[in-house]
Formats: sequence, structure tokens, C-alpha cells
Amino acid sequence: MTSPGSEIVKDIEPLVEPELLTSFPFSFLQKACFLPLRGENGKVLILTADPLQLDLGEIQSILGKEVKLQIGPADLILDIIQKYYYHPSSSKKIIADLQDKEMEVLQEEINGEGTDLLDLANKAPVIRLVNQILYRAVSMRATDIHLQTTETSFRIRYRIDGMLYDMFVLPRKYQPAVISRIKIMSNLDIAEKRIPQDGRTTFKADNQQIDVRVSIIPTFFGESAVLRLLNKASFLFDMEKLGLQGDTYETFNRLIHYDHGIILLTGPTGSGKTTTLYAALSRINKPEIHIVTLEDPVEYNLEGINQINVNTRAGLTFANGLRSILRHDPDIIMVGEIRDQETAEMAIQASLTGHLVFSTLHTNDAPSAITRLLDMGIEPYLIASSLVGVMAQRLVRLNCPECSQPVNWSSSLLADIGIAEKDLTGADFRQGKGCPRCLGTGYYSRSGIFELLFVDEKIRNLITKEISAGVIKKAALESGMKTLRMDGARKVLKGETTVTEVLRVTQDS
Repeated sequence: MTSPGSEIVKDIEPLVEPELLTSFPFSFLQKACFLPLRGENGKVLILTADPLQLDLGEIQSILGKEVKLQIGPADLILDIIQKYYYHPSSSKKIIADLQDKEMEVLQEEINGEGTDLLDLANKAPVIRLVNQILYRAVSMRATDIHLQTTETSFRIRYRIDGMLYDMFVLPRKYQPAVISRIKIMSNLDIAEKRIPQDGRTTFKADNQQIDVRVSIIPTFFGESAVLRLLNKASFLFDMEKLGLQGDTYETFNRLIHYDHGIILLTGPTGSGKTTTLYAALSRINKPEIHIVTLEDPVEYNLEGINQINVNTRAGLTFANGLRSILRHDPDIIMVGEIRDQETAEMAIQASLTGHLVFSTLHTNDAPSAITRLLDMGIEPYLIASSLVGVMAQRLVRLNCPECSQPVNWSSSLLADIGIAEKDLTGADFRQGKGCPRCLGTGYYSRSGIFELLFVDEKIRNLITKEISAGVIKKAALESGMKTLRMDGARKVLKGETTVTEVLRVTQDS
């Protein structure tokens, strides 16, 4: 056994082993403020802020290994304990706990919304399992949690950077208890299992307030749930961080400062349209400007902006809400989505009467938004006189900063995204090889790629003549528009992402 050292361990995360952590109760680690880490030659490194509080003999007996002491800062130790105690690889311990103890999932209501989930760690096993699932999702940057019931198992999957990953596979018999726990947290009817239910809840982890949208549906093998995690602390409200580049950024920044007109964002679900809208509204939000939004649902609260939730059951649709908003003396209006002719006509009338209107459409590229409005029955001259810009977008995964390395792409792949030999000067092609930080994928975090169609006089003339989207796109390219794939190519040349990733998200280009 080695005497305590005075050196502070740096970069300790690679030394963390969840199985070592879960050899001790969470509350014991937290109270004694020590951290067992993987040491050299089979030893265990005990990082502690106060070695006088520890019984090294007892710790060595529990671990069955020789231990070595090292002194470190208490705040770092507690942060690592919170971050790694509930790791997916510790699920075996939780399952064993479930088998040994009586399920108490319905016996205890969750503490108030200000309570940290980790404070509940030593309560009933099912509650602890649900807490583990939620906390790990936050620490791994997941945006959605899928709890899927199959014939033989109960799978927990996380959506990270737009991709689903299996995290836990539990025995199917625990599905009713876990789903019931989630229903209690989101104030849903635990007895109703025949129809879909939607709810909301909040929890606190890592001193962050997380809003959760819960959707539960009945399936053939039992109820399945999807939890959307909304973390305002990590939400992008800064336009500089969206991924807009060069002239695209300059043009879009100019458009959002217009005093009237319609700006449309297009793209499939999950392409970041709401994030871009919120960032734009945050940029132009001033005390002297009255901004009203109509959303389904309101995902994040923007300070100083009036936000309205669509409620179709109560008769509050996008069209009805927009009609009421116009009587509310707004300067800027944001309509979550244009779904029908009535909403489109109301948005156009609002723009023609001196309002700046933001909204979204589901189309593959920017020029197709014009065709979609025409298909809705909107007169071409109204579109031409009100529309000032359309921006299509997608999200691409970025190369992991920990493991990215130089790579050579074949000329055929480069040609697929429009990179020619003349563009290779100064290129820095990179690709992540996979590491623990990026779950072995080579990618970490996401950024947007954009296609901004500025409606100038030339485009207006084409719209009034009901010219096809293909012709409009060709004219826009001649005026300097960058397509989604061209914008992605710029990120590839900088080493921010890969050719295969750009091709994946622009298959319809």
C-alpha cells in the first residue's frame, strides 16, 4: 500500500471504469469524496480530497486489489462520480438489483422538479433504473430516448447526433414497471394502456434543468415510449454557431433584418429548422420590437417573445392563431409550419401588410418550396411579392476532435459532392477513426449545411410565370446560390466532416 501523493491527477477520464465505481454505493462515494480509478500493474488508484476520511483496508478488501492513494480536488472527484456512476456497462448491477428486491416503482412519487436525479439513486430499483437511463442520456448528449418493447426484451436506445444506439437490453418483464414510472413522472394515466398518451416532465441533472416531452404508444408486444430531451443550457441561440458560412451567412443575416416579407426554412423533421428560427429570432429580438410565435409545441422559452402553443383540440390551429396574432400588433411573426392553403394565405397577407414572417415547409430543397406554395393554391403574384428568401438545411455530423486524422478521398467520391482537382489547394481532409468519446463512430456533435435562395427580381419573374423548380434552381445557381451539397463540400475541404456524411444527408440533392 502506497502513501498518499500530492500530485493532482490530470485527464483522469480515460482511467474511469464504471465497474470499479459501482463496487461502492453512490452515496458512499459522494460522502467520502473518493474515486476508484484504473491504476498501473493491476492496482487501483484511489483519488481523494481527504485521505484521513478513508479506511484503506476496507476499500482494498472490497476491491480485492492493491490500492494507491492520490490527492485531487473535491469538485473534480464529485463531477466524475456524477458523470460516470450510471454508465451503460453498469446495467448488469441494476438488473441484479431488480431481481433481488421488490419492485417499488409505483410507491413513491418523484421529488420536486428542482431535485437532482442522483439524489434518488438509493431508492427503489426501478426508480433507480429510470434515473440511470435519464441521466446517462444527458451525459451522452442524447436528444431522444427510445424505450422499445419487443417479443423477448425491453430495449433502451439513445439518439445521439441523429443516429440511434442500443444502450441497454433488459428482460421484457421489467417493461410495465419502467413505463409506469415514466407515466407517473409525466402525469399520465398509468391504467390506460390502449391508446397513445403524450405528457411532459422535468428533471435536474448536472445542475441543468431538462424538459422532457413524453410520447407513449401501445404496440403489439406492449407499450413503447419515446422521450425527447430539451436542454436549454446546450441549445444554440447564437447564429454564428449554426454552421452558416461566408456569403450564405451574410445574406441570411441581411434578410432577417427586413421589415416585411416571408422567410421560409425547409427540410425534413430533425434537420434543425427550429434551432435556426430561434437563433434568428434571438438575433433580432429587441425591446422596441414585438415578436409573436405560434408553435406546435413551444420547445424553448425565448425571453421577451410572446410564444403561443397550437391546440387543435381547443380550436387553436395555425390559421386561427395567425388571425388572432395579427390583431395583437406584432412586428415579427413566427409560424411553426405552413400546412395548408389557409395558413399560407394568412402568412402572405401578414407579410404584405408590413410584417416580417418566418415559417417552415417540408421540402427537399429551397426552390421546391415555391412549387409547394403553388400546389397549395397560392397565386403566383402573391408568392413573388411576399417571399424574400427560402433556406433549406440539413445536419451533418462533425469529425470527432479526439480521434480525427488525415484521410485521402477518392476522386470519384470528391466529384460526387462537386469537389474538383482545382479545389484541392489547401484542403485538409480528415476522418475520425473512432474512440470512447464518440462511441467509436468517428463523429462528435453536428453542424448545419444550408442552401439559401434569395428571391431577387429574376427569381420573381420566374415565379409569376409558374416556371418549374428546376429552372428556378438553375437561375439561382447562376446568381451565386450554393446547394446543400456544395455547402457540405466546403466543410469537407476544411476537415470538419466527411464526404460520406455529406452524401448521406444529401441523397435527394
